Amino acid sequence: MDDRWTDGTDGPDAAAGAPARRHHHHRHHHWWWRPPDSHADYTGAVYGSVLAASVVVGGGTYGEFPRANLALLVLLTAFVFWAAHVFSHVFGASLAARHRLSRREVLRVGAGERPVIDAALPPALALLISPLLGMDEQGSVWLALGVAIAGQVGWATAGAVRAGAPRKLVALCALVNLLLGLVIVAAKAALTH
Repeated sequence: MDDRWTDGTDGPDAAAGAPARRHHHHRHHHWWWRPPDSHADYTGAVYGSVLAASVVVGGGTYGEFPRANLALLVLLTAFVFWAAHVFSHVFGASLAARHRLSRREVLRVGAGERPVIDAALPPALALLISPLLGMDEQGSVWLALGVAIAGQVGWATAGAVRAGAPRKLVALCALVNLLLGLVIVAAKAALTH
């Protein structure tokens, strides 16, 4: 494996005599791997959480879907949303650069947008395990909705922390996302009464 920096040097500290930091090329990682400090991870996960919450409310408001079907609907919607993001990004970049699409670029963008799907997994899992907790269908929907909103707040807060935001801004970010999540809760409460 090549331990040199992407520009072919031993890193910015090499000239000063400090131990060289290593940065490996992405080609050495699996296609689904993404650097943990990428802000896109948090943004995509926030979107995925909001999407999952919306699907849970829409599909579970009137008990139209059994729990397993609703969980599948959450995952399929996240997958379609992910695919649409990947296509629009890759297609737009291809048009802008006037070059042919490459498999590597598609995989890179697909990995970058994967948090949209990742964020849908906990609410879907909540729907599937809720019978083990003795919940009825409406209780399952509320559980999945709570998990999705907790994910939305958690990912947004983690993104602010990772970006180095001051504590007040981190708290504001969490509060705004909680309030936005409560809008979805209020919509569900209004639709079920």
